[in-house]
Parts: sequence; C-alpha cells; structure tokens
Amino acid sequence: MTRKRTVADRLSDALGAVLGTTELPVRLRGWDGSITGPAGAPVVAVNSRRALRRMLWSPGQLGIGRAYVAGEIDMEDDVFATFTALRSDSRLAQEKPPTHWSWRDRLRLLGTALRLGALGPEPAPPPEEAPPVDGGRHSRARDAAAIAHHYDVGNDFYSLVLGPSMVYSCAVWSSPETGLDAAQEAKLDLVCRKLGLVPGSRLLDVGCGWGSMAIHAARHHGATVVGVTLSEEQALLARKRVAEAGLTDKIEIRVQDYRAVDDGPFDAISSIGMAEHVGRAQMPGYVDQLNRLLRPGGRLLNHAISWNAGVSTWRPDSFIARYVFPDGELLNLGETVSLLESRDLEVLDVEALRQHYALTLRAWVQHLEQNWDAAVAASSEGRARVWRLYMAASALTFEAGDMGVNQVLLQKTGGEQPPLRRTAWI
Repeated sequence: MTRKRTVADRLSDALGAVLGTTELPVRLRGWDGSITGPAGAPVVAVNSRRALRRMLWSPGQLGIGRAYVAGEIDMEDDVFATFTALRSDSRLAQEKPPTHWSWRDRLRLLGTALRLGALGPEPAPPPEEAPPVDGGRHSRARDAAAIAHHYDVGNDFYSLVLGPSMVYSCAVWSSPETGLDAAQEAKLDLVCRKLGLVPGSRLLDVGCGWGSMAIHAARHHGATVVGVTLSEEQALLARKRVAEAGLTDKIEIRVQDYRAVDDGPFDAISSIGMAEHVGRAQMPGYVDQLNRLLRPGGRLLNHAISWNAGVSTWRPDSFIARYVFPDGELLNLGETVSLLESRDLEVLDVEALRQHYALTLRAWVQHLEQNWDAAVAASSEGRARVWRLYMAASALTFEAGDMGVNQVLLQKTGGEQPPLRRTAWI
C-alpha cells in the first residue's frame, strides 16, 4: 500500500525546484509536524502556506528570504550548517535568477502550491524590505535613502552586533583566537600606517561610520580628521564618542556626501567599506573627486569587497539588494585597481583579506545570536533575521572564495617618493 504523501513530502518537491536539485540537502518539517529528508541533516521548518506562496511569486533567494524574515521559515539547527547544506550544488550558491529555471522546475513548484492550497495573491513583503526609491541610481538623494535603510536601524542594534569597537568592516586577524576587538584595532592601525599618518596629518575618512577610524587616527597617530557619512544616526553617535574621547579639537564628523567635500587638500584619505555603495558607473567620478582632494604625495586607501565569481551585475531581485544594500554593487579586484590607478594615482600595495572577513562575519553572527532578545528589542525580529541571514551567508561566500575584500593603497604623484618596500607599514 502506498504511503500517503505528507506536507513535508510535498514541500520537498517545492524546495527541490527552488534549489534546482533532486536530492534534498536538509530535513524539512511541515506546518502539520510531518518531517522528511536525510537523517542527520539540518532541519528547516516551513511554518505556513504563505512561505510556499512567497516562493511561487518570487522564486529563488528573494522568496525564501522574505519567508525567513517574516518567520514563515525557521532554521532549527546551526545557521552555518543549514546554509552550507542549502548552498551545496544549488542555485542559491550560483546566484542564478529565476529566468534560468527550467519549465520542469517551474511546474514542480506550481504543482506543489496547488496541492497544498498555497495558491493566492502575492503576500506583502515584510516591512524590513527597502521601499522603492525615486530618482536615478546613485543620485545624491537616492544614495542617502539607501544608506539610511541600512545604517539608520538603531545604534543600539549595531552595538550588540559589532561590539565595543563599533567597526562595520573586515577586521585583521593574526589568528582565529585573536578576538574581534583586537582584530578591529589591528585593522585600524594597519590603515593608519599604510597612509603614513604622523602628528598633524590631515585625514579625510569617507564613510566614517561611528567614528572608530577617526578616533584611532587622532588618538594614536596625531591626525586631524574630517569624517563624512550620509547616516544621521551614525553621525550622532560618532560625535558623542569623539566628545567622550576628548578629541573634539581634532575630529569633525559631518553628514555630507563625499561628492560635496570641497575643503581639501588632505594628506590622506581612507575609504573603508564605502566604495561598495558607489556603483560601477560612478567609480570614475569617485576616483576623480578623491584625487582632487589629495595633496601631491598624499595617499588613498580603498578598502572594499570584491566579487570573485565572474562578472558582477546588479540584480534588483536579489535578497541583498532588497533588504541589505539597496543599489550596492561589487566589482572584481581587477576592475577596482584599473579604475583607481591613473597618471596621478600610483598603486603602492594591494592586500587581500578574504579569510579575515569570514572570521569577522562569524564573530558578528555570534554576537547577534548571544544578544538575540536585546537585538530584537532594539529593532525588530525581522531586522535581526535579515542581519543573521545576510551575515551568515556572506561568511560562507567569503570562505568559498566567491567574494573577497582588498585594501588598495595609492599615492598621488608630485610629492615625496614612496617607501622602497612595504615594510614601512607591515
């Protein structure tokens, strides 16, 4: 006698269609309590028909992401083990859009939704999804809205995730046992040494975050710093931290677009985790502006994530674009170096920090999970789910080598000669 197929059995067809696989990589628990899938695999719970409806209307990572943010899908086991299983030989790892789906997979998903009574109108996205923004991509108004979506989610929330260092970029680890705060301190000091900061140096920190780089440069290297950000909340806390450090005479924090800065020249410019927001088409203007603001002989350090898995394209239907970095765009390292270097800007050094970012992201996920209830109270459960999903998935992407992060150091010609060897800053 043939066993009646359970909700979990039928959901396995839907997930297989979304992942583009025939062998289910996880165990599935249906909303009726039924379970199926390989023994010992991480368990993914589908809590309602609405999750299936989201996957039907928005196949791929966006539909699954929306269902997870809304609490309609849960992970019952370790987040990294679950994502590793889901990414294994699937479309989620390959980032293929739904237009690449076969008709067979489309029919599998539609048939499952029909049998489980999940057909219906498209559910509204969770409120954590970025709303559509008017204006051309990377206009000043639209960039400000994109930055606000990501960074103005509450300083208390970020403090729980980032820890005391309040640095939201890749740390530099001497070993996995270093600890996040020490690794972030090492990164900030490495940047200052690469830039050749000395007492009296004038530094522009583009995308200054909560002021950690500015404070380190002023306190430990005697620099005078202008930090610019588009986030009102970041600027508010950065100014408070500067005042508490007794450095108001050496640091100015502005809410200002880097394109509006006109009080150069600066001896050095740091851009740490900011170029990802610029966009490929705007990179020449970004480089021209920073070049104009540098004095002859001044140095620029561009610290940015790179996309290593082929040609990067901006996809408005990706989870990252809708929930994390609206209008963000990653270039590969070769593109970045080609755009940064010019007759006026000479490349002195390129350092790859891919493995360091994987360690950093794992530390942030650990902080978030340890402080889950407080993080939810400081923002929303949906927001905490967004950050958990994107940071854990990003850690695995760095570990797989599909993304990297690189520091490119350049010096403007016409001033003093650079050091003969990079031993000057390592």
